[in-house]
Amino acid sequence: MNYLSLPKIDLHCHLDGSVRPQTIIDLAASQNLSLPSQDINEINALMIAPETCPNLEEYLMRFELPLSVMQTADAIERISFELFEDAALENVKYLEVRFGPQLHQQQGLSFDDIIAAAVAGMQRAEQKYDIKGNYILSILRTFPKDNIYAVIDAGAAFLNKGVAAFDLAGAELPGFCEAFIPYAEYAKQKGYKITIHAGEQGVGQNVFDAITLLHAQRVGHGIHITSHEGAYQQVKLHNVGLETCPSSNIQTKAVEVLSDHPIKAFYDDNLPTTINTDNRTVSNTTMTDEVRKIMQTFDLSEADYYNIYRTSIDQAFTSNDVKQHLLSFAK
Repeated sequence: MNYLSLPKIDLHCHLDGSVRPQTIIDLAASQNLSLPSQDINEINALMIAPETCPNLEEYLMRFELPLSVMQTADAIERISFELFEDAALENVKYLEVRFGPQLHQQQGLSFDDIIAAAVAGMQRAEQKYDIKGNYILSILRTFPKDNIYAVIDAGAAFLNKGVAAFDLAGAELPGFCEAFIPYAEYAKQKGYKITIHAGEQGVGQNVFDAITLLHAQRVGHGIHITSHEGAYQQVKLHNVGLETCPSSNIQTKAVEVLSDHPIKAFYDDNLPTTINTDNRTVSNTTMTDEVRKIMQTFDLSEADYYNIYRTSIDQAFTSNDVKQHLLSFAK
């Protein structure tokens, strides 16, 4: 099977984890920033997480270098464009990218500036390639909460114009959801869709809480519903999309080996299961790689693949017109 030619949808991809290494070198030079090396292979090595990390925190360290150059509007716009370009060139037809505006204020950019730059890069790629997209605004769970409403307010001006959803990301602690109820409620009132990183690091209760307390319509990863019957049933009852990211889950030790990943069991039980990259650079992957690995490891047929593709369309935070466009590629 030609995996590259398959139409693809990626609903869980981080901007700062998907930066081209050469772009890091270029931007550092233009911004007069010093890098640990000018050798692209060394920069690449600093950005790619090991195939297995001791924990999620070790994996998250790989974001420090790209974030250092993502503090100007031009840099954010370029990186956004390049991510959508890279995805389009491997036949990704729809891409939802998440990023944390709170991470890009070191040089004084406003949240409006930051979000506008990301959306502009995406829209430039949409004009050049056969790809559609949206942005998801990720709030960092470990950051002070004093500017969360400001992020939501800034993004609201872009709803249905390049921004679609609210997310919580970063290190996952047990029971984190309760502290974010007011913010998720506020985002929902403003018109945001809700997706929450939960159940990545062994805490199925977090998925239950994300759905029941924060009204999550999808969950990032969600794989540890396998150890929490209540969370599993909530996913099934409310058709909550599971944004699985297989390679990333192995790197962060959420799953030991790919054959142990619950994605096939979820698919067999008709849970709304999707395949995604998480971080194209940090996980050294593409959608083509992720699809190939899953189809080969679990012996999925082309018909199985298109079932997952249709699930991704159903779960996408986009308009009916875009969904009809995406369905035109399904067999």
